[in-house]
Amino acid sequence: MVRSILTSIIMATVSAFSLVSCATEPVQKEIGLQLYSIREQINEDLNTSLDAVAEAGYTFVEMAGYNAQEGTFYGLSGDAFKELCNSKGLAVISSHINGPDPNVTPWEECMTWWDKAIADHLTTGVLYIVQPSMWKSAYESLEGLSKYCELFNAVGEKCNMAGIRFGYHNHAHEFTTVFDDVVLYDYMLQNTDPEKVFFQLDVYWSQIGGAPAVEYLEKYPGRYDLWHVKDEKEIGASGEIDFQAIYEKAELSGMKYAIVEQEAFDMAPFESIKASYDYLNNAAYVKASYSE
Repeated sequence: MVRSILTSIIMATVSAFSLVSCATEPVQKEIGLQLYSIREQINEDLNTSLDAVAEAGYTFVEMAGYNAQEGTFYGLSGDAFKELCNSKGLAVISSHINGPDPNVTPWEECMTWWDKAIADHLTTGVLYIVQPSMWKSAYESLEGLSKYCELFNAVGEKCNMAGIRFGYHNHAHEFTTVFDDVVLYDYMLQNTDPEKVFFQLDVYWSQIGGAPAVEYLEKYPGRYDLWHVKDEKEIGASGEIDFQAIYEKAELSGMKYAIVEQEAFDMAPFESIKASYDYLNNAAYVKASYSE
């Protein structure tokens, strides 16, 4: 039900755009933006920033502004943030949040934290909750990493019961850290239940870590519900990442939504996210929708 509602919002935006577009212009594609990309602008003016996201062509967003103590999102209740985004034609698909370290925090305390986080996120209507990194303990020993896998399976089960999917997002260290000849990222994939935990592959950080995205999309098919499409700055500008080869693995990987994230810019931020959207929207290998 949640997925059908969000898909309807996205497709309504696409349809409206298509009716007023010239025949020679590309159809507006379902491409999302991780709001961390424009965090400074959001801190200055949330409303104007969301306007810029919609005007750039994006049809949905991924949050990175959850306040666990207050249960708010960018200073708003979940309902209010969703309503604000929807009013601009933006669906709220996913959220990045960091929970407590299971190697330091008692298990029951961890579970209580996640129970509240999931309940708070239900008010936003998200389809996905993603943990974007782990605390230092996961990189210090196999025992520490194993505890994280146990935690993620437990959290994934909780999310499933709430109608949300739970996943993990990588940086470079997951590929450069090795325990007993096993790459940390591979250990995570092999020791989490695919029914409970998906992975959000960040194609830029995997390449920085020496593991081109295509290799992992082929090695673990069906595990990657979400992607972070990223480059050094604007998408496609570096020429270092073969986005076409990556997108050709979309169906194999299980990808439902591709999300742009930028951590650096060669132009003003709002112009930059527009350039990244245009690059992907104009690429013939990027489908209009992957979510059905």
